[in-house]
Amino acid sequence: MTIFRIIRDIIRRQFLSGVLVVVPLIITYVVLKFLFESVDGILSPLITKLLGREIPGLGIIATILIILLAGFLTRNIIGATLIRYGDKALARTPIIRIFYLAAKQLIEAVTVPNIKAFKAVVMIEYPRLGMYAMGFATTKIKFECEKENAKKLVGVFIPSTPTPMTGIVVFVPENEVISIKLTVEEGLKLIVSGGIVSPESICRADKPAIGEI
Repeated sequence: MTIFRIIRDIIRRQFLSGVLVVVPLIITYVVLKFLFESVDGILSPLITKLLGREIPGLGIIATILIILLAGFLTRNIIGATLIRYGDKALARTPIIRIFYLAAKQLIEAVTVPNIKAFKAVVMIEYPRLGMYAMGFATTKIKFECEKENAKKLVGVFIPSTPTPMTGIVVFVPENEVISIKLTVEEGLKLIVSGGIVSPESICRADKPAIGEI
């Protein structure tokens, strides 16, 4: 083995090691940046109005404190009770409940392992034949455009990379949905990492994505 090859292999190993450190940090940064900018966009104008002047970074600090406070409240009886009543109030408010419940269920599905909103990891031919997209089967419906020929469609949520809280929903004929042998957590890792964290091979699952309706 020549000196050039030895140097090349060393550089390649160092580069790959660096990727394993840097890429997760970048993805985490992008996700947190999206979260902070969303909440900060609401809080910053309010804080500026209260104080009479703009203080750089104060909105982000306030966002972190509010999230930590909310997390602390959910861990004690009084706070959990207050949050539960607030949650019910928002869930009963016209218009607001549509967005609130949908957003809450999506975040829970992505972040809480015990929530089984995502039934299975699936592959579908999207956005064209011969090209596959990975998503999560969420539901099954009957599409009755004609009563004699009702179709069974599977709802598939296709998350965005690297922020899986956003994405699109498509309804695909049941026989065109391929259930694969990946857990929801493994599927999320693959999507969030942009395909970097992926197995060498993906096998088709024996059982359908969603049972009969």
